[in-house]
Amino acid sequence: MKRTFVGSLKSLWRYPVKSMQGEKLDRSDVGAQGLFGDRAYALWDEKTNRIASAKNPQKWSSLLNCYASLKQIPQTDKSIPPVHIKLPNGSTVTSEQAEINTLLSQWLDREIKFLSAVPEAPSLDQYWPDVEGTDHQDTVTQLFMPPGTFFDSCPIHAITTATLDRLQELYPTGQFDSRRFRPNLLIDTQSKSAEFIENAWVGQILSIGDSVSLKIDTLCPRCVVTTLEQPELPKDLNILKTTAKHNKVIAGIRLSVIQGGTIRQGDSVWLEADKA
Repeated sequence: MKRTFVGSLKSLWRYPVKSMQGEKLDRSDVGAQGLFGDRAYALWDEKTNRIASAKNPQKWSSLLNCYASLKQIPQTDKSIPPVHIKLPNGSTVTSEQAEINTLLSQWLDREIKFLSAVPEAPSLDQYWPDVEGTDHQDTVTQLFMPPGTFFDSCPIHAITTATLDRLQELYPTGQFDSRRFRPNLLIDTQSKSAEFIENAWVGQILSIGDSVSLKIDTLCPRCVVTTLEQPELPKDLNILKTTAKHNKVIAGIRLSVIQGGTIRQGDSVWLEADKA
């Protein structure tokens, strides 16, 4: 079986609460639902019965200014430790506080419920800005999430440095920081070539470190979240416009887990044909 070295794991990220800032990790265990503790929690809008997501920035862009971190390293993918949430005003709430719903509702000025269990048929609102190449323009649509998860579509998302470098070439004054794209895995292709390299990887297997194997299911279309203001990054609609114009609004890949294990920053990343 042909096995091609494609780079190394430059960084890995876990986002304990959906749409909040995540944690940069040195290592993480990976199970069927991705990195242990990733999107383990979410906020629920009691008025609309939808999951709160920065994909609808008019309501929820402020979530990107919150920092969520787990109190301990998760030992399994079923038992997730409590989470600390640092709000933009400097105060901190934890999932262990009985009054967490009240505190978050007061801060957001909306009736909020903090969720550790996924409701039946979870969905969220997604705003599509007026950008040529997006599915809709200046509309809000309902996005149904995979049952039993707080993911938009897949358990793991990855992007390469080559793709970020190519977008930077196309729009030199933009800030194509990987945080805009919220990947779990940032793969350093260790190449001077700036190109949308992972576009050709769909249907193959990504092997990381000693044991983890991931199926590359689809390319990853981008949304308004890439354009939003967040700590150290300005609002910039041209981030999405550049992605739409030059790569059909694609940047990165979506993956599912074939075999779990432990991944670490610096691990080698290999590409191989699907064993099926």
